Amino acid sequence: MHNHTLDHWQHEHDFSVLHEHGERRTLQVLFLTATMMIVEVVAGVVYGSMALLADGWHMGTHAAAFMITVFAYRYARRHAASPAFAFGTGKVSVLGGFASAIALAVVALVMLAESAQRLFTPHVIHFNEAIGVAVLGLAINIISAFLLQDHHVQEARNHHHHHDHHHDHGHHHHHDHNLKAAYLHVLADALTSVLAIIALASGKYFGWNWLDPVMGMVGAAVITRWSYGLLRETGPVLLDESIDEQYKSLIRQRIEDDADNRVTDLHVWKVGPAHYAVILSLVTQYPQPPEHYKALLAGLDRLAHITIEANQCAGGPCIGPGQHTA
Repeated sequence: MHNHTLDHWQHEHDFSVLHEHGERRTLQVLFLTATMMIVEVVAGVVYGSMALLADGWHMGTHAAAFMITVFAYRYARRHAASPAFAFGTGKVSVLGGFASAIALAVVALVMLAESAQRLFTPHVIHFNEAIGVAVLGLAINIISAFLLQDHHVQEARNHHHHHDHHHDHGHHHHHDHNLKAAYLHVLADALTSVLAIIALASGKYFGWNWLDPVMGMVGAAVITRWSYGLLRETGPVLLDESIDEQYKSLIRQRIEDDADNRVTDLHVWKVGPAHYAVILSLVTQYPQPPEHYKALLAGLDRLAHITIEANQCAGGPCIGPGQHTA
């Protein structure tokens, strides 16, 4: 019968970084975007403007993406300590960013298809009304961008402050992919509004109606690039991509510089926006308690969850690949 508490030997598994400020700002942007969507859809119907109607539904896809962002924040917070998740909900924000990147790609595809159709079958455009609503939409996008950018600046300051206290972990990047996805959706909206204003003004004053679908294609290309970049950032995290080789070499070196330790198996993967888990197996003639090996990794603050397996190498010192006995 054990008479001691197990707390000393148990790990915490809450590796989520909660961004209440980012969640609040995203809710505000969601409200602005949904309101503007309704205005553009109604204006498109009233003025018979297909351009406004299409842009309104386009904003509707971004509103849906913001709902994904808010859901990810709330789900991560609500289930942060749930034992149902092996390493907590640290990857929920990454999953939200990945889902939003897919939504961005769909928006770009729809814009490209619609622009190509309008290039060959032009629509009658009510320039004055369309320009007015497009300018209003741009103003809403600018306000939304400032709301989200303010959090990015604050996060960067906190990140640099964190670096001032930890100098041994190299380039440690802590990204809120969920918030970044929301910010990219706002930029995509702003870009399409700017391109729409340029195209509509050119059509009104110079008769260049063809510029409207061409600008739509340009916008689709830029949004596709943003989407691809976000997918490249979030996809590897969801697939448990390992940490960079330099950091893994540092872990191996810390262990093998002690006694005759030899690392036989090393797995390092991301479990949250700023946390990595480690499973490390080693062989040695004289195995020590796990705390001994964990102490060797002290200071590597990117490692939040460390599991050590020490095996005894009987019959002489353990020899690593490429090494020989004296």
